[in-house]
Amino acid sequence: MSTLRDAAMTSKAWPFEEARRVLKRYEKAPPEKGYVLFETGYGPSGLPHIGTFGEVARTTMVMRAFEELSDIPTKLVCFSDDLDGMRKVPGNVPNPEALQQYLQMPLTSVPDPFGTHESFGHHNNAMLRRFLDTFGFEYEFISAREFYRSGQFDEILLRCAERYDDLMKIMLKSLREERAATYSIFLPIHPETGRVLYVPMKHVDAVAGTVTFDDPESGEEMTLPVTGGNVKLQWKPDFGARWAALGVDFEMYGKEHATNEKIYDAICRTLGVKPPNHFSYELFLDDQGQKISKSSGNGVSIDEWLTYASTESLSYFMYQKPKTAKRMFFDVIPKAVDEYHQQLRAYAKQDDVARLNNPVWHIHGGDVPQSDMVVPFAMLLNLASVSQAETKETLWGFIQRYAPETGAETHPGMDRAVGFAVRYYNDFVKPSKVYRLPTDTEREALEALRAALVAYDGPVDDEALQSVVYAVGRDRFDPLRGWFTALYEVLLGASQGPRFGGFIALYGVQETVTLIDQGLAGELVG
Repeated sequence: MSTLRDAAMTSKAWPFEEARRVLKRYEKAPPEKGYVLFETGYGPSGLPHIGTFGEVARTTMVMRAFEELSDIPTKLVCFSDDLDGMRKVPGNVPNPEALQQYLQMPLTSVPDPFGTHESFGHHNNAMLRRFLDTFGFEYEFISAREFYRSGQFDEILLRCAERYDDLMKIMLKSLREERAATYSIFLPIHPETGRVLYVPMKHVDAVAGTVTFDDPESGEEMTLPVTGGNVKLQWKPDFGARWAALGVDFEMYGKEHATNEKIYDAICRTLGVKPPNHFSYELFLDDQGQKISKSSGNGVSIDEWLTYASTESLSYFMYQKPKTAKRMFFDVIPKAVDEYHQQLRAYAKQDDVARLNNPVWHIHGGDVPQSDMVVPFAMLLNLASVSQAETKETLWGFIQRYAPETGAETHPGMDRAVGFAVRYYNDFVKPSKVYRLPTDTEREALEALRAALVAYDGPVDDEALQSVVYAVGRDRFDPLRGWFTALYEVLLGASQGPRFGGFIALYGVQETVTLIDQGLAGELVG
C-alpha cells in the first residue's frame, strides 16, 4: 500500500498538479527565504465579491496540496492594492455622487461612503478580511499603502529607478503609440492634493532615487523620491515588482490577466528575481452570462451564499473545474450543497488515491468530517414547498417521522441545512412556483398512483416507493422522463425535483395522496 505522499505525487487532482510544479522550483535546494510563498491579490476598488474568495480558496487548496508533498514551510499572503487611484465611483455604494470629487485619490484616501472605517480602501479591506476569517483561512494580510510607506518596497523601487530604461522597454512594446508617449512605470502621488498622477517623467535619477515631472495643475517642475510611498508603480509593473519584492512562488488570477503574464514575468526577471508559477482561471458569470464585477455588484455575494448554504458548499463550488467559466447565481446553491455531501459520504469508503482526488480533501485539508445530512438539500426544498414551511420546526416534523433517530442536537449540520432550506424556499422557490393542470394521460397516471398509494402496505422507504412510482409511469410514458416532469409540474410547481419515491417516504404516503387529490382538483393552480 502506497503512503499518502506517494499517492499525492501521482494524484490527478488539479491542486496537486499545480503543487508539483511549485515543488520543482526547489528540487535542488530549499528557498533561501525559508518558506514557499503563495500570494493572492485584491483590488479594493469595490466591495469584495465571491470571485475574490474563490481566488483565496483555490490558492489555499494548492498550498495544502504542496504541504502534503513537501516539508518546506509555506506562507499565504493576501495583498491589497489599496494605494491604487479610484478611477471610477462604484455604483453599489451609498451616495456615490459624493465620491466624484475623490477620483484619482488612493483608495485609502477616499472617505468611506459607509461611514464605518478610516477610508473606502480600509472598509473594503476589512470586508475582505472578515470574509476570509469566516472561512478559517490562515494568511498574512499586506496593505499596499503600508508596504510602500513602511519602506518594505524601497529596495525594489530603487532597483526600478536603476533599471528604468529596461523596464520601460518592456512596457512600451505593449502600449499604443498615444499612450506610450506619456507613459511611465512610476506614478507620483501629489504631495499636496494626494492624487495619483498619470504624468510622463522628465528625468529618473537612479543614483538619487528620484523622479522629476511637471505638476499637471501648476505646471511647475517637481522632484520626489521613489521611496517611502511618494510614488507607486503602474499596475502591470507593480504586479511583477511585488513578486520580486516578496519572493512569490505561486499566484493565480482570472484569465483577463493571462495576456499580461509575459509582461509580469519580464518585469520580475529584469528586477533580478525568478517569476512565480502562475495559474489562470476562468471567470464567474452572473445569471445573464455577464462577468461578475466588484463595481456593479452583480452575481452572488459571499454573504448571500452564506445566507442559504454552508461555507463548505461554497468551497466545493470553487474547487470544481477552475478552467471552466461558471454561471454563479442562486440556483447553483442547492446542487453544490448536495454534491458536497455526496463527496463526504464517498470519502469514508475511499482509499488514499481516491481520497486525494476527492474535493472534500482539498476543502478540509485532509481532516474531513462526516456528513449528517439524512435528507438531501433539494429534497428539503421540495418538502418546504409542499408543506409551505415558514419555520425549521415544520420540516423537522417530517424529517423525524422519516428518520426518528435524528435531531437538531445530534445532527447540527442537518439542522443548519433545514434553516437554510426554509430561507431559500421563501426567497426563491415560493415566488417562482408555477403549477399546471395535468393532461388526460397524466391525470390517468396520477389517479393510478393515488390508487396504488392508498392500497400500499409495504415499507415506507425510498426504493420501495420509487418502484411504485416507476410501475405506474412505465406503462404510460415513453420516455419515462415525461412522467416525472408531470409529477414535478403538477404537484410541486417546479420543472424538476427529487426522486419521487424518496419524496413520498419523507412527506408521507397519506399526505402524498392528499397532494395528488389537490393537483387533480386544480386546487394547487389556484
